[in-house]
Amino acid sequence: MIQLIVRRLLLAVPLLLIVSTLTFALTAVAPGDPAATILGSSATPESIAALNAKLGLNDPIVVQYWHWLEHAVTGDLGTSAVTSQSVGQAIGTRLPTTLSLVLLGTLVAAVVGIGLGMVSALGGRGLGRVTDILAVVGYVIPNFWLGLMLVYFLSVKLAWFPATGYVGLSDSPWGWLRSLVLPVTALAVMGATAVAKQTRDAMREVMSREFITALRADGFSERQIVFRHALRNAAIPIVTVTGVLFIGMFGGTVLVESVFVLPGLGGLAVSSAQTGDLTMLQGVAVVFCLAVVAVNLVVDLAYGWLNPKVRVQS
Repeated sequence: MIQLIVRRLLLAVPLLLIVSTLTFALTAVAPGDPAATILGSSATPESIAALNAKLGLNDPIVVQYWHWLEHAVTGDLGTSAVTSQSVGQAIGTRLPTTLSLVLLGTLVAAVVGIGLGMVSALGGRGLGRVTDILAVVGYVIPNFWLGLMLVYFLSVKLAWFPATGYVGLSDSPWGWLRSLVLPVTALAVMGATAVAKQTRDAMREVMSREFITALRADGFSERQIVFRHALRNAAIPIVTVTGVLFIGMFGGTVLVESVFVLPGLGGLAVSSAQTGDLTMLQGVAVVFCLAVVAVNLVVDLAYGWLNPKVRVQS
């Protein structure tokens, strides 16, 4: 297992290089002049030229990337030319919001999805059909539209939850939870349907195996069979789709954070792209890539725990 962890961490190095290189290249060939975008409509040719020289934008793209990489390997992601704020500081300020949203969203999606999937697989035909319909409805609802509806009914009409804003966990645990109920719901619904479908298919396949029949013949209760044996055998595809869901939720936070005005990385990425803040945009891309690497590592470790063959092979 230790060898597996080391291999995954070593593979993360070329992945980070590829992502940072592509991000740097795409921002370099994007139309428009970053210096002109930063300075705004009042910019003069002289001020644009001076800012280009200050930011090193006159250097070849390879030289610019090398300078950035030299600092990045030491943990210095640079300084924003727009806000004069450290990229690491800006990301560190907003990261807890996005992580709270994604972690809670994944947890809710997994719990609800596994529950619906098991009901669909093990319940009667009528109950299974109802859960299948709920899963389809949840899948086709866009999260931004659902977010707007939640704000209108639960915030504006009923005043149960705050419509916008974020409260830090250290400031008020209860306020933190209330500020995330609506955005987490908007983010988790579509993910729960994906987990439900995977759980349903996996449980149906496992419950049809011969060893389940043998367990019933040996006198095991249905509860023991389902939770002690069937669910664990069906867990690997469920873990896989949950890991993919976690990664995908980072992209979904862009719209959800916009609807609920949350100070997260999604909003930071959008504002950086709009203002031409390439240094900040590059830093956000690297953090997203690190999150992907971390999630893949956790999924691999879960595989090893669920399937002893993985531990032996590793």
